Formats: sequence, C-alpha cells, structure tokens
Amino acid sequence: MNIFNAGVCAAVLSFTSVVDAMAATLPNVAVLATGGTIAGTAPSATQTTGYQSGVLTAQALIASVPSIGQVANLSAEQVANVGSDNVDNEILLTLAKRVNSLLARDDISGVVITHGTDTLEETAYFLNLVVKSDKPVVVTGSMRPSTAIGADGPSNLLQAVTVASDPQARGRGVMIVLNDRIGSARFISKTDANALDTFGSSEGGYLGRLVNQQPRFETRVAREHTTATPFDISTLEHLPKVDIIYGYQNDNGYMFDAAVAHQAKGIVIAGVGAGSESRFIIPAVKRAMEQGVTVVRSSRSGSGFVPADEAYPGLLGDSLNPQKARILLMLALSVTQDPARIQDMFHRF
Repeated sequence: MNIFNAGVCAAVLSFTSVVDAMAATLPNVAVLATGGTIAGTAPSATQTTGYQSGVLTAQALIASVPSIGQVANLSAEQVANVGSDNVDNEILLTLAKRVNSLLARDDISGVVITHGTDTLEETAYFLNLVVKSDKPVVVTGSMRPSTAIGADGPSNLLQAVTVASDPQARGRGVMIVLNDRIGSARFISKTDANALDTFGSSEGGYLGRLVNQQPRFETRVAREHTTATPFDISTLEHLPKVDIIYGYQNDNGYMFDAAVAHQAKGIVIAGVGAGSESRFIIPAVKRAMEQGVTVVRSSRSGSGFVPADEAYPGLLGDSLNPQKARILLMLALSVTQDPARIQDMFHRF
C-alpha cells in the first residue's frame, strides 16, 4: 500500500470512528408509520387534493429528511397503511401494543407515529390513555402530500423526532407535533379542513413550541395520563362499541334506538351548546339508558365544559369533544360499568 492510499484509509477509518461515536451518543427513536397524507403522492407538484395517501413507506419517510439522522438513531416500522378515516379499533390496539412493547425496551428513548390528520387527535388521545411509559410518544402528520410544493411532512417529521429525542419531553403524556407547536393529545384537535396550521389547542393550551428546531417546553398537563390511568390493553382484543349521535334542530330519537339495536354499549351525544339535548330525543336517551347503555353528553362546539343539568340525562363529558369522549368511553367500559367510576374518569383524564 502506498503512502497516499494509506492516508486515505486512515482518514476513512477516522471518519467512520467519529460517525460511530456520534451515533452511540444519540437517542434511539422508533418511527411507526400508519399511512395518511404525510406518505401520500400526487402526479403534480401543485396538487394538494385528490392524491393517493399511504404510498411512501416508513423507511422512505425517514429517507426524505436527510438531516434527521443527526438527531436520533431511527428504526422504521409500517404498522398500518390507511387514510386516517379508515383507522379502526383493531389498528388502535395493534399500534398501542407495539408502542408499549418498544417503550419497555431500555434501548428505546421514544416513539414517533406518522398518521393522517383527519383522525390523528383520536389516535393520540387513545395512546395518551393506554401507553404505560413516561418516555415521549409523538404523533405527527401533514396537510400536503410528499410531492407538493411546500410539503410540510418532512419538517413535521423532523420536529417530531426532535421532541421525542429530548429528555425534557418525558412525562408529558402523548404529544402532537406539527408546524413548530408541541401540543398535548388531551387538548389538541384539527380545526380546519385545509389549512397547514390546522391543529389548535382548547383552553388547555400548548405544551411549548420549537424554535430553530429546538424544543422549548412551557407547561405540563394536569390531567392524568399514560402510567396514571387504569387502562391495560395488553390482553385486550376488542373495544366496546360506542357511537356518536349529533345534536341539531328538530332532531329525533330513532338514531338512539338504532344504536341500541346494533348492540352499542355506549353513546356519546354531540349536544348543542354546553351539551344540551332537545326535548325530541330525551325519551330515546332514557330508553337507551334503561337498557344498560352508558350515555355521555359532550358539546358539538368543539371546546368548553359540559355542566351538570338535571334536565338532561347522561354523564358529563367534561371538556372532551365528542370524538375524544368516545375514545375515553370505550376504554372506561372495558374496565367498569359503574356510572360513578366512569364519570370520575371523565373528570380525571
């Protein structure tokens, strides 16, 4: 070997050693992909609707962000490949069990989940109730497909991995990270069908934000979550059937009768205002409750609290929107049928 070649080999070995040393100091984060817009593609770079979702694999998503390897050592898994409107209870249970399995490992520092935005908040809140670790779990997605000009997926994925890698993220419950903001799964919801900055927080506020790709945490949620909940899904194969029935002017009770006929164990009413029920449906609500169906009142407004009111039958959904109230009621019914205990869960979680 001549002097030049020897020098090149030494330089390569030295560089490799530096890279290996850097990798050894980085946290290990698992990326679990479920499909959605973030993995979507379209024929045109200007097309942001009518695209095909779930085309890119978990590995391809990671590869689309070259600098992400400087933040964490990443592994990739494809847990599902659907638009989030097609996420069902089976996918929720499979995903949650895999998250718990990964977080139980000493070599895993956190988990990031890529997800379609339409029902992202439901999956995140489900995980917020059933994950049994204080390690960070971050759910992210995008509003534009990967092929679009200004695609937001790569930035959101980078930020999600950055948050999941940060030691300060531990113990804050499941988080939703998009567009520089760090939100709690308990309080964040999708608020706009089209805008990039679609996820907003209710009165609970944001946990923090990212500044120059650095997490800046400001608060913690007071609501109990993850390790503080009684929900153990490790051996759970099915979730109780819970339906949502929307309130509106001149509504009627036959939807409640239909839910009971189809063996619903719980019903969430997306009531008007602060969870009010019209006089047209109250007889049907009472019939459902007499047949053992647990009814929870929520508000179709999207935020605010449901107060106690003897005029309206049903438990109080607290400040949960209807879709999150359904998630909690399914899990509550997997533990107990006692109305008092279920009501307490809505106030605690």
